Amino acid sequence: MNQISKQCLKDFLTYLEIERNFSAHTILAYEGDITSFIIWLEDFMLEKVTYSKIREYVLFIQKFNYTRTTLARKISAIRSFYKYLYRERVVDINPASALRIPKRSRSLPKFLTETEIEQIFNSIDISTPAGFRNKTILELLYATGMRISELSNLNFEHLNLENDEIKVFGKGAKERIVLVSHRAKDILKTYIRTVRPLISRDCDLTSPKENDPVFVNNTGYRLQPQSVRAAIRDVCKKISLPKNVTPHVFRHSFATKLLEKGADLRVVQELLGHASISNTQIYTHVTTERMKEVYNSAHPRA
Repeated sequence: MNQISKQCLKDFLTYLEIERNFSAHTILAYEGDITSFIIWLEDFMLEKVTYSKIREYVLFIQKFNYTRTTLARKISAIRSFYKYLYRERVVDINPASALRIPKRSRSLPKFLTETEIEQIFNSIDISTPAGFRNKTILELLYATGMRISELSNLNFEHLNLENDEIKVFGKGAKERIVLVSHRAKDILKTYIRTVRPLISRDCDLTSPKENDPVFVNNTGYRLQPQSVRAAIRDVCKKISLPKNVTPHVFRHSFATKLLEKGADLRVVQELLGHASISNTQIYTHVTTERMKEVYNSAHPRA
């Protein structure tokens, strides 16, 4: 990879982080996708790439039997990269503007039943500060439908617990308000008042400022999403839950439960922060499948 390509990639990744507010996970994936493309180009200069050259690369990566979702992401990364290079006038023509992204096969989102949710919550050891913090986090994820990145980025200035509200910043730095249940609010208040100051022995956490993180690790710094994922894995392993449970599964469970209870689809869209209603509609298929399961198990002539 030549120096020009390295600098272009570095600037692009900075753009994704600062201007687009992409998650660290997405940025890492895009970095790998663009790096692979540049390496494949060998000595071919980025600014000389044509639509035909990119199509040649797409045909090349199709030989590796990637899933449709992975292939779509790789193509999307190239499109975004050249759109950025065109905006910055590195290239005179955007060769990827006509590049089509294959439709992704959409599987139904995994969700937890109420019994499984309670089983997870009841299995968390809250006798330690870290354990109580982890239970607070899972209660919040299930009660609000937040993404784990949104929860990790919470500061005290974002909390409006008197009105049962929390301000979050989602994809593309879009601001929205999520609502908090009384149960989640009570445990969050207890965590802030009595547990958070005990999380770290190295830092004084007794008088948090507005821009301080709500959730911290044992060194007093902002808790990262991977720590939450590890905590969930440990709990699910402890109770031998057969499902692969991630923080996003709590978000799916939140949306599914709301729709099962009759919530309006537009309301769920707003709470989840979906830009398009089509992203929310997939949960209606989940609730329909759930309804069929209940029917088939309960009806005497099903």
